[in-house]
Amino acid sequence: MLMKLGVRVQQILPSGQGVVVNTVRGASDVVLVCEHASAYIPPALNNLGLREQDRLSHAAWDIGALAVAERMARIMDATLVSGAVSRLVYDCNRPPDAPDAMPERSERIAVPGNVGLSASARAERVATYYQPFRQALGDAISACAKPAIVTIHSFTPLYHGKPREVEIGLLHDSDSRLADAMLALAPGHTVMNTQRNAPYGPEDGVTHTLKEHALPGGHLNVMIEVRNDLIATKGQQDLMAEMLSDWTSAALEKARGDHDA
Repeated sequence: MLMKLGVRVQQILPSGQGVVVNTVRGASDVVLVCEHASAYIPPALNNLGLREQDRLSHAAWDIGALAVAERMARIMDATLVSGAVSRLVYDCNRPPDAPDAMPERSERIAVPGNVGLSASARAERVATYYQPFRQALGDAISACAKPAIVTIHSFTPLYHGKPREVEIGLLHDSDSRLADAMLALAPGHTVMNTQRNAPYGPEDGVTHTLKEHALPGGHLNVMIEVRNDLIATKGQQDLMAEMLSDWTSAALEKARGDHDA
């Protein structure tokens, strides 16, 4: 798909009731991904039977992540591919056979609309939400000469009542080059508690996008997780995006230099 720089391309649901995925093309070879950007649930799904407070909670989306990703895309002149439906409808960072692709429960929140889904209902969601997202991301990566894939997520300060000390997580699967470079450069960019593969890692199934779109082509990649109390306001989001942009750009330069050396 050819796309002018800065133009937003939206893929619409067959029902016309909402957008599946947004793509905004940048000039650089960096592709930012925000799978959990939205809490939107199409009307046909009747809010999945959720209370309003649950529909707007972290269970439904990564709070603050899209704002950070959008600001990073502008700073880095990067392409941004972002999901436009709640991960409770379909988690685009999970394969179709994963139990949490359409979870019946997320931490302490039950999701009635996902209970007992038939095989045909699951297949319909895969075709409607997952496959268009994968296609859009694949197209964005194919448009780059030497793509680097950076996914942006947020996580909660508490999980099952236990505090998380980590503030920024740098996650990777079998290819750790970009995460290694970011960790090596961390002292020059942040004083935040930064950890590898935290607050979770590949063993938890969270690196699906990296495995599907980065590893097969040998593309540099990293998954960045930010604790969401650190990006709760626009000011915090802007500062985080500026810091992460500088840090990621420096790490990309280092990783590419190390590879070419």
